[in-house]
Amino acid sequence: MSSKKLDFASQAVFYEPEPESQSISYPIYMSANFQYGGDIYDQIVAGARKEVNIYSRCGNPTEYKFEEHVERLTGADGCLATASGMAAISHALFGILKAGDHIVTDITTYSSTHEFFDHRIGDFGITVSFVDTTDPVQVERAFNDRTKVLYFEALANPTMKVPPMKALVELAHQRGIVVVCDNTFASPAVCQPHAFGVDVVVESATKFIGGHNDAVGGVITQRSDLLPADWLEDVRWNTLNKLGGALSPFNAWLLLRGAQTLALRVEKQCANAAALARYLETHPKVKRVFYPGLESHPNHENAKAQLRNFGAMLSFQVENEDYGVQVLKRLQLCCFAASLGGLRTTTQLPGTMAFLDIPSQEREAMGIVDGLVRFSVGIEHVDDIISDVAQALG
Repeated sequence: MSSKKLDFASQAVFYEPEPESQSISYPIYMSANFQYGGDIYDQIVAGARKEVNIYSRCGNPTEYKFEEHVERLTGADGCLATASGMAAISHALFGILKAGDHIVTDITTYSSTHEFFDHRIGDFGITVSFVDTTDPVQVERAFNDRTKVLYFEALANPTMKVPPMKALVELAHQRGIVVVCDNTFASPAVCQPHAFGVDVVVESATKFIGGHNDAVGGVITQRSDLLPADWLEDVRWNTLNKLGGALSPFNAWLLLRGAQTLALRVEKQCANAAALARYLETHPKVKRVFYPGLESHPNHENAKAQLRNFGAMLSFQVENEDYGVQVLKRLQLCCFAASLGGLRTTTQLPGTMAFLDIPSQEREAMGIVDGLVRFSVGIEHVDDIISDVAQALG
């Protein structure tokens, strides 16, 4: 049946069964190698790639099924799975850029992304300008004749900044600049950047897509008039296959399984996050709450225009970092940990965890202030989440 006729929740659950066995749970093809029987060798020599199974670093049937499913959920024309979210980011960019090219990116991105832009990518002769992408004027001023990519996050980690996608896409496309958006904090259930003209979307599938904190993976999706129709397959064969960031078959299966409950999980997580944000906004020990669903959020209007819901991520500021540590150590139901997007409510202090290796002046410029606490809100009963946070705040 055509998944385009289905609601997102049904699209998430449904995929065609495996043809041979009619299994409604797609099999795990736990094979690194495949036999070249029959005319398979002749097809490979003639140029066949995805039509035949060659070697699991080049592609695997379970991975292909996961890619097909994510392609539908994101409204894309193609999807490539990778070993992690950072592999998705680096492989997508190296599939577009070469030495001498220039990127404009938001100053506030995930810590590893920021560090990749701040020094590692320069080793390959690529230059980067950091701006606040919520201000299109700053973005336009940063463009130059060598700019090939504009990069931002749909919901910025960890400040929940929401850039105006349509305006940024228009600015970039007028100059032939490819727009790349990291949608990890939102997930396809909350935001679909391709609908606003974004060319390439990257996500850490480890987070909301997988949703169970049990598999690491990433995805790159494409819907673009600026890139060739076969761009993702070129990235598969000339970037991912050479750099080796392939997704394992078992993780592909786990992420495919997790994606089927994406809509259900995220609907509950968003409702819990909104309730927790409202509670925190009235708490005397909380200085400020950053949640795009609150009218106090500076990009609330952008969020209303671009997000189906306001997301399951929020952050808030307490008096100082030491007090923030005390709060998180006192949590009993909520989990003090590094990652996000899973079933359990998970918390961290970005300044002294994910962003610890970034100099303090840069962190402050990114909006990562002293005492900033980040919450990935889970599916527990909302009263229990709020009660745990209340006792932890004291």
